[in-house]
Amino acid sequence: MINFILNTESISTELPPGMPLLDFVRDNKKLKGTKEGCREGDCGACLILLGEYKRNKVFYKSVNSCLLPLGEVNGKQVVTIEGVNSNKLNLIQQAFVDEGASQCGFCTPGFILSLTAYFLNAIEIKENEAISSIDGNICRCTGYTSIIRAIQKLCKDFGLHIYSKNGLDPKPNRLKLLVDKKVLPEYFLDIPDRLHKISLNKKVDSKIPKKSPVFIAGGTDLYIQKPDELSTENLVFLSQKKKLKKIWRDKDRIFIGSMTTVEDIKSSSIIQKLFPETEKYFKLISSTPIRYRATVGGNIVNASPIGDLTIFLLALNTMVVLNDGKKQRELLLRDFYKGYKQLNKKRNDILEYIWFKKPNKNSFFNFEKVSRRKYLDIASVNSAILIQYDKGAVINIHLSAGGIAPIPLYLSKVRSYLLGKEINSEIVKEASRIAQSEISPISDVRGSNDYKRLLLRQLIYCHFVTLFPKEVNVDELL
Repeated sequence: MINFILNTESISTELPPGMPLLDFVRDNKKLKGTKEGCREGDCGACLILLGEYKRNKVFYKSVNSCLLPLGEVNGKQVVTIEGVNSNKLNLIQQAFVDEGASQCGFCTPGFILSLTAYFLNAIEIKENEAISSIDGNICRCTGYTSIIRAIQKLCKDFGLHIYSKNGLDPKPNRLKLLVDKKVLPEYFLDIPDRLHKISLNKKVDSKIPKKSPVFIAGGTDLYIQKPDELSTENLVFLSQKKKLKKIWRDKDRIFIGSMTTVEDIKSSSIIQKLFPETEKYFKLISSTPIRYRATVGGNIVNASPIGDLTIFLLALNTMVVLNDGKKQRELLLRDFYKGYKQLNKKRNDILEYIWFKKPNKNSFFNFEKVSRRKYLDIASVNSAILIQYDKGAVINIHLSAGGIAPIPLYLSKVRSYLLGKEINSEIVKEASRIAQSEISPISDVRGSNDYKRLLLRQLIYCHFVTLFPKEVNVDELL
């Protein structure tokens, strides 16, 4: 039995847990404000708010309902556009009307809910962050200028002073504030108590079924590939295993649970301290609603040759820890891939967590990605590097690249060549030539063989120009 709250209604259903929430909302509950668009998590027309009771309050995030299985909303609240409607337009809806930010209206519900999630979660209101919060929503006819005007109007109305610096414990209460400002209906104030009661009765089955289980992490790729099949599969939702969702440090090692989301990693103080450019890197990795669902474990096990997070982690010489229910084993991430979509993994293995050593003070890191669009697009080629450079020599180095082989590739020949070398333009040029001998790109919709080879060369150049501008001369590379 799946129990949750849909707007104000308490739901108990025995429908298949693998059923996409979008279908339940539209077909079973006839809430047509949630639109069916791309069914790939790209357009945001199906976006809903998902509220989860934690630490005595409800935390909301924007999620694409087309990629969200019904079983994942057990014990939570689902908010559709109907759930924020009142007798009058709320503050966000009115701003869209005032600024002409809605034309056909098909995409508008998703925009309204994305901005609602932003105002619920923002530590302080910043115009650029409010605009970024709609990065998972596409408007095909209105144009974004009027939408941006509406956002600017809202940010000015809310102001910075009404929020505390601690967004996790806002004063005044964030939920009450939005109710008072007519952004949310008053029933939202009762949701924490209602979800708390559901959570007391919710039973979580942590056992792994023996009959051909299908493990679901974030599901952001699986539900694009085979949503109909998943509706009838024997699913195991790994999100119920709370111990798999955390980031921690132990001495010189950084650990990340496999169910940690991309957004969790992006916002982690541990990760931000190690990699100051984290915000910039992760803006290149999908949209906000996808980052709220996509997990590090899912990204690794999906084995996409261009998985951004996998390429990032390969350059950190990451270890993966697997458990088949009887014993645990660990191996290097670069040894996890045996061929295209082929893994060094048994069927019942669960990727529990990953770990990598904390880079020392003489280490430098960089991540680069080229795609047809700068943001919200699949990479043509991506690459990451971690290099330890001291006293004029490369002490250690790890370099990865995607889109140029059947697997996410660790460039071992380049590493062997650069160890012990002094960095200069000629050394970098030779390293890029060696890289060409390690790769085997194919021509596809993201570029030809020759184009991808050129991109990798340029990304290697970019790593060294970015990290060592005094040692590497751009003109000498060309």
